[in-house]
Amino acid sequence: MSTVVDSVVVGGGLLGSALAWMLARDGADVVLLERDQLNQHASGQNAGSLHFQLEYRMVEHGLEAARQAAEAMPLHLDAADHWARLGDELGESVGVVQNGGLMLAENAEQAAVLERKAELERSWGLDVTLLDGDEVRSIAPYLSESVVAAAFCPLEGKADTRRAGPALARGAKRLGASILTRTKVTAIERDGLLWRVETSSVDADGSSTARSFHAQTVMLAGGVWTSELGAMLDVHLSTIPLALTMSVIAKTPSFIPHLVQHAGTRLSLKQSSDGTVLVGGGWPARLATDADGRPDLSARPHLIQESVAGNALAAMRVVPRLASLPVLRTWVGTTTVTPDQLPLAGEVPGRPGVFVATGGSAFTLGPSFARILTDLAQGRSTAIEMAPYQPLRFGGLAHV
Repeated sequence: MSTVVDSVVVGGGLLGSALAWMLARDGADVVLLERDQLNQHASGQNAGSLHFQLEYRMVEHGLEAARQAAEAMPLHLDAADHWARLGDELGESVGVVQNGGLMLAENAEQAAVLERKAELERSWGLDVTLLDGDEVRSIAPYLSESVVAAAFCPLEGKADTRRAGPALARGAKRLGASILTRTKVTAIERDGLLWRVETSSVDADGSSTARSFHAQTVMLAGGVWTSELGAMLDVHLSTIPLALTMSVIAKTPSFIPHLVQHAGTRLSLKQSSDGTVLVGGGWPARLATDADGRPDLSARPHLIQESVAGNALAAMRVVPRLASLPVLRTWVGTTTVTPDQLPLAGEVPGRPGVFVATGGSAFTLGPSFARILTDLAQGRSTAIEMAPYQPLRFGGLAHV
């Protein structure tokens, strides 16, 4: 026997929870399926940065690559607006603080990168101001003398990853959405006018229960499992899974109000509301692999010592006070990118009623992704042109 709903959401991270909430708010009958626990994976393991400037990974390969990455700027601007009012709309705090963000330069070459980057960003409508070393230290006295310039964006900030996703899930549940955890999707197939989603749930006693759902729309919000879900639909959703390193530094009185990035190395740091300092920025870790050498996304990735050390040195060089504080924990989170650094987002061609969003700065863009997919599912137009993010632009066109 199958349960009939309006929409099945696959994935219980920030995006999936936001989708369930927004769809339910529109009156849809929604079921959210999470293979493990809510917020267990990327949404709960990242540092909660709200990056709206182009990140280091988007500018490190030159201006043309940066121009391509900047095609996602409309999504970033939309996300900045959503994050600013998300807690009020939800009726529950998601821990958003937007005190602005700094992207630092420590030499003339990096300062030139900032100039080109800021010009590009301003052409898309992002508010970015260039500061020299003295100007940036006047608003950020915690920075070292090695910083010669910075780009400041007042929209940037952070959200609390421990609160945001679960708060959205609670909001969805209050509106009638059903949430099933420890429930893995095993098949997605067309069945007449609806989609049939087959699942396997692990019960409290360790036994498995098979369930089936029929729905008009299916929302793929599975993060690193996006390509696997696409294969169930006989389409190629091209994503690249990455394992990235993060550390948390012991509590200290508040002294870093900004989100801090770097134009010349992988670095992102911020101080949380409890006084700890979160340090990341894209230093790689090693994904586990199966017997055939393919990434095993269910296994814990491995830290790389050089990444841990490199991340710490980059942080201490620009914020010297961190050198005297102990590191409490270092861990690995996973995320996805695409070959062109732009997200996959929208309806899957040839699979009417199936929608996907992933890639890019997925945590930052989560509320924007959710609003866009909800609008598309409800037959509404979107304010953002979605053609650059077409899910099958790398090939693997659907067989109709």
